[in-house]
Amino acid sequence: MPEGDTVYQAAARLRSALAGEMLTRTDFRVPASATVDLAGERVDEVLARGKHLLIRTPTRTVHSHLKMEGEWRVLAPGERWPKPAHLARVVLETGRSVAIGFELGLVEVLLRADDEQALASLGPDLLGPDWDAEEAVRRLAAGPSTPIAVALLDQRNLAGLGNVYVNELCFLRGIRPDRLVGEVPDLAAVVALARRLITANRDRPARVTTGVDRRGRRLWVYGRAGAPCLRCGTTIERGALGREANAGDDPRERVVFWCPNCQR
Repeated sequence: MPEGDTVYQAAARLRSALAGEMLTRTDFRVPASATVDLAGERVDEVLARGKHLLIRTPTRTVHSHLKMEGEWRVLAPGERWPKPAHLARVVLETGRSVAIGFELGLVEVLLRADDEQALASLGPDLLGPDWDAEEAVRRLAAGPSTPIAVALLDQRNLAGLGNVYVNELCFLRGIRPDRLVGEVPDLAAVVALARRLITANRDRPARVTTGVDRRGRRLWVYGRAGAPCLRCGTTIERGALGREANAGDDPRERVVFWCPNCQR
């Protein structure tokens, strides 16, 4: 499931392939940008901002969001595509590589001068160079009647967490995902652990929160409904939570997992 670490890794691959290179062909397969042609522009930089990815040229920014199914692939010129062509939303070619965005949930081409404003609602970026833990805590605390899992998923509070990290984070802090923010005793510790978890995984091919990088043992509770808790043996439970109105790019309902013994 794409989360901030997934986008961080995608940005690193695209940066290696595109940064400093001249675009020789671009193909935007979304109606709003179908006529845009960035051929002849050089890629200045590729950045991850929470779950958003920015590819900047001197005049434009290609802004994408993976949502649930999206991914970026980097291929050599002439290499066979790993997915059907109809799933491609963006194709960016240079003399030495082809970057393809498949099944992207969002694609738009912005004026370079406007790209910061497009992401102005995002909270502090957990993997960003300007990470601000105090601001993230302040934003979370401003919604005391919101379930903690919903608040952590709200990208306006802090940017980068998705459902996997939020469920694992709640387990590690011993908090039920439906506990209200105002009842969580140490928000600063929750935020600090979120930063440590996602930072530890930003360069890993498989996401690990248990410390055991082995299939079936990497996660404490996420996706393990009906299985025994890896810590105490109690059966993991599954439920659903709604979201705050206007909470950006998160779905209206999120599945949550918890151990009724470890999370009280």
